[in-house]
Amino acid sequence: MTTRVLFVCLGNICRSPTAEGVFRSMLSAEDAIETDSAGTGGWHIGNPPDPRAIEAAAVRGIDISDLRARQATPDDFQRFDLILAMDRSNLSDLKAMRPDGARADLRLMLRDAEVPDPYYEGGFGPVFTMLEDASRTLLAELRA
Repeated sequence: MTTRVLFVCLGNICRSPTAEGVFRSMLSAEDAIETDSAGTGGWHIGNPPDPRAIEAAAVRGIDISDLRARQATPDDFQRFDLILAMDRSNLSDLKAMRPDGARADLRLMLRDAEVPDPYYEGGFGPVFTMLEDASRTLLAELRA
């Protein structure tokens, strides 16, 4: 059975596409896991990730340039098994749109901490490292 994971941030151009790319890069052919990313806002729909996110990933051998921003929808709660928010504000927005009877498990990517948004203040490298560590933990959890 395939597990579907959705990574969500505010605009889907920095943290969530980076999380998707990092996590995807760790998957093996044996993993029955599908990924996607989305934003709670719709400002960047159809746009590629922020050039700084693309560069931070490329430096580590991961290409996220093919990803395109989209906005999270109530349907995502039926299509995905696990929805991971990058911060508490994203989590709150997702909880507000979550339909009754939704099957997706919804939680923070880091469980007990937030992934800072590097859009205004930079820090794409540290955010990448944070997401890499969280992705290793998540993958081990899903493989167990």
